[in-house]
Amino acid sequence: MPFDLTQPLSWESAAGDAAVMLDELQPNIVKAHTREFLTILFLKFSDPAGGRALLKALSQPPTGTPLLKSAKTHLQEVKAFKATGTKGTPYVSVGLTGDGYAALNIPAPKIPPDASFRSGMKNAGLNDPAPGTWEPHFRDAIHAVILVGDQMSGPRNKALTAVRHLIQACHGVHILGEEKGHGLHNSNGDGIEHFGYVDGRSQPLFLTEDIDDERLTTDGATNWDPAFALNRVIVPDTAAPDPSRHFGSYFVFRKLEQNVKQFKKQEKALAKRLHLKGEDAERAGAMLVGRFEDGTPLTTQFADGNHHPVPNDFDYDSDPNGAKCPFFAHIRKVNPRGSGGFEQVDVERLHIMARRGQTYGVRTDQPNDGRIENKPSKDVGLLFMAFNADIAEQFEFAQSTWANSPGFPRVPPGAGAPGLDLVIGQSPNPRPDIHCPVEWGGTTTATTTATPQAVTMKGGEYFFMPSLAFCRSL
Repeated sequence: MPFDLTQPLSWESAAGDAAVMLDELQPNIVKAHTREFLTILFLKFSDPAGGRALLKALSQPPTGTPLLKSAKTHLQEVKAFKATGTKGTPYVSVGLTGDGYAALNIPAPKIPPDASFRSGMKNAGLNDPAPGTWEPHFRDAIHAVILVGDQMSGPRNKALTAVRHLIQACHGVHILGEEKGHGLHNSNGDGIEHFGYVDGRSQPLFLTEDIDDERLTTDGATNWDPAFALNRVIVPDTAAPDPSRHFGSYFVFRKLEQNVKQFKKQEKALAKRLHLKGEDAERAGAMLVGRFEDGTPLTTQFADGNHHPVPNDFDYDSDPNGAKCPFFAHIRKVNPRGSGGFEQVDVERLHIMARRGQTYGVRTDQPNDGRIENKPSKDVGLLFMAFNADIAEQFEFAQSTWANSPGFPRVPPGAGAPGLDLVIGQSPNPRPDIHCPVEWGGTTTATTTATPQAVTMKGGEYFFMPSLAFCRSL
């Protein structure tokens, strides 16, 4: 029975082709998988048979339980944990680059025709640092990625050991490098990034069960609709036995190093330039991010204080002039919530992607302790990860047309150019001045020097996360 890709899906009542899709889809795509401890291995194949053998062994080992579980199994584990506290199994996932498919002598996915995936991140034209400056394992031609994670380090380590044994047993499979992620949280238990701000709250939801839960916690979600169609995150796996029932997703990975000390200094300097004092000084950092540290959206409240759940039911209709949340704020740039001004709302929403990032690096300080000199200037950051149905229309559009563009969003006459996203925006040119509201919701603005870039892209790549049926068929 065909299912409708243009709508969200109820996983609990899924039947026919929809049930098969969930049984053959990798986890973490339609719903985030908990992975507080995460290891990511980047691989290269020198023997097509060895690479094929690895993918098949991950999904169908000669003995024992497959390391790759399905999205359906993951969803069942989440439900069981909520009901009885039963812990789920580790998250293991695998993806291939365009070069990886070629190394295995397998045609790469063709629906949609994704030229971005085939050409790779090195040729994406995103104003990133030159690939020759990336970390060594990202400079090479990566063929595959394996992610291994869990809520606890013990199960992660056990699954990782099993993955390494499979790699060693497969001829011609080489580990180019690895990344390790560790969850970072504030005192409320919310996930934060290294600058100290709640991260990952605003996500597209593809399952009706998750959408209903979100609307219950936000009294109906009347300002922002979190519901997105399945075709914004999954596409047919054309290399699988039955692409009408076997699906995958395009996976974007970027390692983003954060200079926390510089960012916190610039927060303080911006507050000083704008003459913000006392608790109002916190608004300087909130203007850069679009939320206060605890996740309170700047457009809805002029001081932090909201906690659980972190608010997400908001838009920018009440702030057309950027008098509360300036146009350059990170979350306003990369999720304009219908306020971008260049496209109809339903078209603008097509660029939103499912983000699954994880922080990396070990810190000896407390992120929000109010101090600056003890903050790290390198070796910490974000392992940015996102699932896309179309890399060019989602990730690349959001990065280049939104974050990197000093002319986005469209602003009222006389408001001045919005400027770059001052968190992740990349530009080869000096950052233009920024226009900041002096008082929250007031009419007076101040033009001041933009904060320097505190996030450096260290490398990345595009992958396709194939169906389990594809892996078993090799």
